[in-house]
Amino acid sequence: MTQATQATQATQSTPAAQVTLFHSPNTRSTGALILLKELQADYHLHVLNMKAGEQRGAAYLAINPMGKVPAIMHGGALVTEQVAVFLYLADLFPKNGLAPAIGDPLRGPYLRWMAFYGSCFEPALVDRAMKREPAPASTAPYGDYDTMLTTLTDQLARGPYLLGENFSAADVLWGTALTWTTAFKLVPDLPVIKAYMARVNARPSVAWARAKDAALAAGQSA
Repeated sequence: MTQATQATQATQSTPAAQVTLFHSPNTRSTGALILLKELQADYHLHVLNMKAGEQRGAAYLAINPMGKVPAIMHGGALVTEQVAVFLYLADLFPKNGLAPAIGDPLRGPYLRWMAFYGSCFEPALVDRAMKREPAPASTAPYGDYDTMLTTLTDQLARGPYLLGENFSAADVLWGTALTWTTAFKLVPDLPVIKAYMARVNARPSVAWARAKDAALAAGQSA
């Protein structure tokens, strides 16, 4: 039996109604772990050891050829890409109201900030981290870094969350992203950003996920 077949059978053995999260500690998938806790969702955790290169093994590449986390499997649906994972999960588990429903006036702004993360924020960060000259503003997906950042901070200043008083899955995404990007000095720790991160990181789900990741990482290092 091949590794790919084993991985497929392991996923299929999970109840169809249950989500499987493919996760590695202290990576972008930590945000998905926080979100699942916020959603009080029933899920199965499939842990990958990225330091051992498991994300590049045949078993996981059969799930996600990009070799990235997070990814989720729900019934027969495979969802990759961080923003898509967040959108799917928040809609799948609506009980806690972390995704405004279609018809809610906040649905559009919610989708805007979810999409802004992948279409503008991350491309701008990659160029900044690699010290690359960005493309001309007319062709760059984010225009220019300063405009991208000002667009974000102007929204955060309206606070306390991206949708005003309504905490949403978008805040889990952005709160975790800003935490690591400010730590690596890719984003300046402006007062408005620090205050926003503090609000998101004070949530019990964040402390729980960090403790979970610390235990998983320790087990992988042992």
